[in-house]
Amino acid sequence: MTETVHKLESFLSKDNQQQGVILAKNIGTDYSYKHTVVWQNVIGFVILHVLALWGLLILVTGGIGINTFIWTIFVTYLGAEGITTGAHRYFTHRTFKATPLCRAILLTLQTLAGQNCMFIWCRDHRLHHRYSDTDGDPHNSKRGFFFCHMGWLMHKKHPYVIELGRRIDMSDMQSDWMVMFQKKYYYPLYLLLAIFIPMYVPVHFFGEHWWNSLLVCYFLRYVYSLHGTWFVNSIAHLYGTRPYDKNLQPVESWFVSVVTLGEGWHNYHHAFPWDYKAAELSNFINHSATFIEFLDMIGLAYDLKTASPEMVLNRIVRTGDGSHYLLGDEETRKAVTAWGPLHPLNPTYNSTLKPPSAVLKPEGLPLFHEKDVLNLKISRRSASTA
Repeated sequence: MTETVHKLESFLSKDNQQQGVILAKNIGTDYSYKHTVVWQNVIGFVILHVLALWGLLILVTGGIGINTFIWTIFVTYLGAEGITTGAHRYFTHRTFKATPLCRAILLTLQTLAGQNCMFIWCRDHRLHHRYSDTDGDPHNSKRGFFFCHMGWLMHKKHPYVIELGRRIDMSDMQSDWMVMFQKKYYYPLYLLLAIFIPMYVPVHFFGEHWWNSLLVCYFLRYVYSLHGTWFVNSIAHLYGTRPYDKNLQPVESWFVSVVTLGEGWHNYHHAFPWDYKAAELSNFINHSATFIEFLDMIGLAYDLKTASPEMVLNRIVRTGDGSHYLLGDEETRKAVTAWGPLHPLNPTYNSTLKPPSAVLKPEGLPLFHEKDVLNLKISRRSASTA
């Protein structure tokens, strides 16, 4: 069944027919391949971080007022929801349905976050899920912490990332005029929503100096939000447990969930990428799930998808590593230890659990629930014969 679904999904994109890079029979990580450094990106990130540290210095030395500080936190939160709820759980994984007003709000918040246009963000993330932790993954964690955290943005893409990225089905995004409008006018929208408005409000309403406002409300906020997203690619793929599927590289990390409003329950999310909670529980360090439930309550979101308890239970029993908080065993839980809080940034953190090899077939992993894939195939076939 799963193999059939893989084949069906791999042929949904017309790009699958074109000639391109010849793929290996199995896609893993070729450690002999050396990525080419893009030095202009390196210099750009260095400048970005220097200015962010300057903003942090202004913040901790009292260089801005309390109103500006509260405003910065508020804007940071809005941008975070634009990524977690908007780009990730709605536009990439379609874990719920949204009204046109909701889509417009989420697109605006994602632009505020400033992490590329929605189309490119979702394409790269779908590619990440389909070829997770292999050379087809833009931020392959098998290349080490720095590469999957931010180094991948400082290197040329692996040929597999380019070729397989062309094959990702983006027809749902291409048919959405709001997404394509944002893609076409992303840079002016970015200047307005991510830089000008966050900086202008403290200057105009709180009497803040424009330079201090720019350093704190843009550069510091932006770099903080970037690292929050990057933590999901790095920490949540390297340091933690795999209670739902030990064959998947991503792990559970409560630390990452704290930083990202609930995106750190990553082993569950990769096991069930179409679940709106991106976690087994919606009320445990998972504010974005609560936010989606709020959108549902006020009528902006509907048809929230989630894995049934039976489905989750079967997955834990069948493929889990034994560390589940209820269904795991004490021996496996003891394989992960630390003095004090158990999280990856604790220097005493230690785990004897072995990560999987992460070798996939060329068709990769499914992005949606199997029923969604089959229904999509059936609807397309019906349309073509009409």
